[in-house]
Amino acid sequence: MPIELQMMLYATALLFVLIVVQATSGVLAQGLVPMANARDNLPAPKTFQARTKRVVDNHREGLTLFAPIALAAVALNVSTPMTALGAQLFFYARVAHAALYLLGAPMVRPLAWAAGIAGTIMVFLPLMGWA
Repeated sequence: MPIELQMMLYATALLFVLIVVQATSGVLAQGLVPMANARDNLPAPKTFQARTKRVVDNHREGLTLFAPIALAAVALNVSTPMTALGAQLFFYARVAHAALYLLGAPMVRPLAWAAGIAGTIMVFLPLMGWA
């Protein structure tokens, strides 16, 4: 399996894990019965519960950018050392970003986000013939 596709699948698995963390934090913060119902009149989320929602949303956005680029690289057989490194950078940066986000680490978290974007760009550039 090409490394670009492997990293995309790992990033998808990370999204699944983050969704489970988010669901669990909701149940712990609000209770099982309220979370199993329509959730129309829930109180404001607790701090960690809100953070888990933001990290899921953020990772989903990053994956939405990366996945079609990685799929295009595989479909067009554009796999270079740069695309391989970019895919790995994307995934490992997203793992670091998620961990830092869940821990509430200020200031350094955007660096992990930027590294993930850089990895996405590293896969994108060769597809466009710019690298």
